[in-house]
Amino acid sequence: MMSAKDFLVELGTEELPPKALNSLGEAFLSGIEKGLKAAGLSYAAARFYAAPRRLAVLVEQLAVQQPDRTVNLDGPPLQAAFDASGNPTQAALGFAKKCGVDLQQIDKSGPKLRFSQTIAGQPAAGLLPGIVEASLNELPIPKRMRWAARREEFVRPTQWLVMLFGDDVVECEILAQKAGRESRGHRFHNPDNVRISSPAAYLEDLRGAHVLADFAERRELIAKRVAELAAEQQGSAIVPPSLLDEVTALVEWPVPLVCSFEERFLEVPQEALITTMQDNQKYFCLLDANGKLLPRFITVANVESKAPENIVSGNEKVVRPRLTDAEFFFKQDKKQPLESFNERLRNVVFQAQLGTVFEKAQRVSGLAAYIAERIGGNAQNAARAGILSKCDLATEMVGEFPEMQGIAGYYYAKHDGEPEDVAQALNEQYMPRGAGAELPQTLTGAAVAVADKLDTLVGIFGIGMLPTGSKDPYALRRAALGVLRILIEKQLDLDLVETVRFAIDNNEQLGFAMAENPKLLSGAELATQVLDFIFDRLRARYEDEGVDVAVYQAVRALSPAAPLDFDQRVQAVQAFRQLPEAAALAAANKRVSNILAKAEGQLPAAVDAKLLEDGAEQTLAQAVAAAAQAVAPMAAARCYREALAQLASLREPVDAYFDAVMVNAEDAAVRANRLALLNQLRGLFLGVADISLLG
Repeated sequence: MMSAKDFLVELGTEELPPKALNSLGEAFLSGIEKGLKAAGLSYAAARFYAAPRRLAVLVEQLAVQQPDRTVNLDGPPLQAAFDASGNPTQAALGFAKKCGVDLQQIDKSGPKLRFSQTIAGQPAAGLLPGIVEASLNELPIPKRMRWAARREEFVRPTQWLVMLFGDDVVECEILAQKAGRESRGHRFHNPDNVRISSPAAYLEDLRGAHVLADFAERRELIAKRVAELAAEQQGSAIVPPSLLDEVTALVEWPVPLVCSFEERFLEVPQEALITTMQDNQKYFCLLDANGKLLPRFITVANVESKAPENIVSGNEKVVRPRLTDAEFFFKQDKKQPLESFNERLRNVVFQAQLGTVFEKAQRVSGLAAYIAERIGGNAQNAARAGILSKCDLATEMVGEFPEMQGIAGYYYAKHDGEPEDVAQALNEQYMPRGAGAELPQTLTGAAVAVADKLDTLVGIFGIGMLPTGSKDPYALRRAALGVLRILIEKQLDLDLVETVRFAIDNNEQLGFAMAENPKLLSGAELATQVLDFIFDRLRARYEDEGVDVAVYQAVRALSPAAPLDFDQRVQAVQAFRQLPEAAALAAANKRVSNILAKAEGQLPAAVDAKLLEDGAEQTLAQAVAAAAQAVAPMAAARCYREALAQLASLREPVDAYFDAVMVNAEDAAVRANRLALLNQLRGLFLGVADISLLG
C-alpha cells in the first residue's frame, strides 16, 4: 500500500471574471492547504492552475491517511473526585459520563482524573470532498450566481468536476457536479471531453486539447510573443501588468496577432488612443524608439486560426469607431480656446462651501504666482497656468476619457500657442500621481502642483472636514505628501508657514464660510492644524527611509518652516548619530535641557569671563566661543552636517565640565553665569536640531 499519492481537483465553469481569475486560483489553493493542515494530512507540494473556464489545484504526495492521534481530557482534581470514604463524587461520575466510558477506564494516577483516547486516522479520500467544498465556499466572490433551477451558488455556473486521488476518482458531488475524471478541452478546438489519466498528467492532457491551464505559463507566453511581434514592427509594446493579467485570464490558447489602424488617427493625443485601446479593447499598443505611437496594436486571439487575417480585420473594424470618437472629441474641443471652458466651470461646484471649480482655479492662480516668485519661477506664467488648470475638465475629451485630465489641457494649450511651461504645468499640476510617481519638471508646474494641493488642504480643513482613519475623500494625505516630495526632492526652498497663511487669506470662499460658522477654526488655528498635518506626514516618509523617529522629532522640535530645510537638518542629524561622540553629546544636551528648564528668572545674555572659575569651566567657555564662531557661517549656509561635525569636538570639554563643576553654585551671580554658558552651548546645537531627544 502506498503511503502517499497525488491529488487533483478541477472545477469547470462558464467563463470566470478575468480581473479576479488569478486571485480566485490563489484563494482556492490556500483554502485547500488550510484544510489539509487542519486535518493533519501531510503533502510534498501544492499549486493552483487557472484558465477562463477552470480552477484547479494539484497536491503532490498527499498522505493517504491521517496519523493516529491521542486526545487527553483532564477532569476534576482527585480530592474533588472522591469523598473521604473513597466513593466517587458527582464530579467524577459526571466526567466519566462526558467521556462516554465507565469510571473504571479513567486514569487516576495523576493529580487530576484523566481520560486518554487514541483516535484512529481517517482515510484522506473521505476527507477531501469536505476540504474542497469548504475552500470553494470561502472564495472571495463579491456576487454569487444561481443557475437553472438549482440552489447552489458560485461565481459562475459550474459545468464539470474532476477529482482524482492517485488513479481513482474521489466519489462526491460538489456545487451540483458529480466528480469524475472527464475534463473539457478548448471551446472551439477540442470541445469534447478530455480524460485526465492521472493528477500529474493534468497539464499535458489539457495541452493536448488546446488548453494551457497554467496561468503563469500563459502569461509568460503572451509577454514573450508580444515583445517579439513588437520588435518585428520596429517598436516596443506597452504592457501594463494589470492588462497582461486580464488578457491572460481571457484566453486558454493565446495567439497574439498584429493589427493596424489608419495613420490619420495619430494626430489625436496618443494618450487618448492608448487609453481606449487598452481599457475597452484589451489591446497592447506599440511605440517607436522615440516613444511615439505606431499605427499598430497587438490583439491576443484565443484560437489558432487557419485564416488569422479574418481575426485581424475583425479587430481593425472594431477599433475604428473607438478611434473615430476620440478624433471627433479632439476636433470639437479645439474649435474654441482652452480658456473659454472656464465659462462652463462657473456652474460646476468644487465643494458646496468652497464654491465652484472656476473659483478654485482663480485661487490656484493667485497662490501659484505667490509660490513661483519664491522658488525662482515665473509668477506670470504660474498665474496663467493656474487660471487654465481646470479648463480641460469641461472638455469633451476628458468627459469621455477621465484619465486624460491634464494631458488634454497640455495639448489644447499648445494648440492655442500658450508658453511651453504653461502647457506642461496643466499636466504637472496632478503630479505626483501616486506614491513614488514622477514629479513636475518645470518650476511653473511645481508652483501650480503645490498651489492646487495646498488650496485643497486649507479649504477642506477650513470647513472642518478632517480625514479620519479610513475616510479621506479629498485625498488630503496624498496632497500633503505630494507637496513635501516636490519641495524636498526638487530642492525648492519654500517657507510653508507663510505660504499656508497666504493660502488661507487667498481663499475668499473659506472666509465667507468662517464668517457664517463660528464653530470653524480661526485663520491662525487653521494654519497650525494644516502645517501639523503636513509635517506629520514626514514622519512616515523618514521611517520608510530607515531614519529613526527620534531624529525626526529632534528636528520637528524646532519647527523649521521649509520642508527642504527640515530635510537638510534630518540628513545632518542622521549623519551625526553615526559619530562616536553623538551619544555622549545627546546625553549632555538632555542634562543641560533639564537644568535650564528648572532655572528661574532671566538668564544673562552673555557669559562674564571674570566669573569663570576652575580650569574645566574656562576650557568649555573657550570651546563654546570658538565653536560658535566656526559654525555661524555653516548654519547660515545651511551646512548642517558640517556644523554638527564641528560641534562633536565639544564632547571632551563638556564631559570634563560636568565632572568638575557644580552648576547650581551658592553664589547667585556664579550660578547665573554657569547657566548662561550652558544656554549658549545648547543654543549651538539648537541651531540644527534638539539633539537632547536622541538620548
